[in-house]
Amino acid sequence: LPSYIHSYVERDVRQLINVENLSIFQKFLQLCAGRIGQLLNIAALSTECSISQTTAKKWLSLLEASYVLFLLRPYHVNFNKRVTKSPKLFFYDTGLASSLLKIRSFQDLALSQHRGHLFECLMLSDILKQYFNRGMQPPVYFWRDLNGRIEIDCLIDLGTKLIPIEIKSGSTATKNFFQDLNKWNKIAETSSKDSYVIYSGELEQTYHTGKFIGWKSAGNIVNQIDPQHLKAT
Repeated sequence: LPSYIHSYVERDVRQLINVENLSIFQKFLQLCAGRIGQLLNIAALSTECSISQTTAKKWLSLLEASYVLFLLRPYHVNFNKRVTKSPKLFFYDTGLASSLLKIRSFQDLALSQHRGHLFECLMLSDILKQYFNRGMQPPVYFWRDLNGRIEIDCLIDLGTKLIPIEIKSGSTATKNFFQDLNKWNKIAETSSKDSYVIYSGELEQTYHTGKFIGWKSAGNIVNQIDPQHLKAT
């Protein structure tokens, strides 16, 4: 992974755009890794790298175009000014992100402050890939109110309904994981039977508040939530 990062920065970046100081670009890449799962703050990124916001936006576009990272857009249809409009930043490859964060082992990951966000990143990127592998544009978003009191990690827009998904790095299923989902269902006036929690355990359970899905089974979640649509495509 360090070799891949080195060759990507030294070769691919230079071919795509003219970056005079590659060490600053690599610092920018590391700062992006440190912000996995967080709302994108262009001003903070540009300040820490001593570059302009225009340059920061250009570099982010490059990283998106080369499939290093992706920006998860907020869902705000029918919610007007009640929700945030800023996207969240994620990496397609959590191994790459971990390398940038100097996480070299399972033990490092278990103790890392980034563990929860990396697990969220892993699950979200896999959901995107499930759509890509079916030749579909992922209708995947997140939802967060302006005060940050309620946040849904993943919203899948099926057109006829929204599927809310919470992603938890804990390995023990607990009903507390449905707390934000319950609030969301009240606000959106949707059914709890379409709510999911993906967690790092393996046991699958169904409650009146929604369904628990282990991380391994989540590799087929897109087919579970909308099998007819996928069959038709």
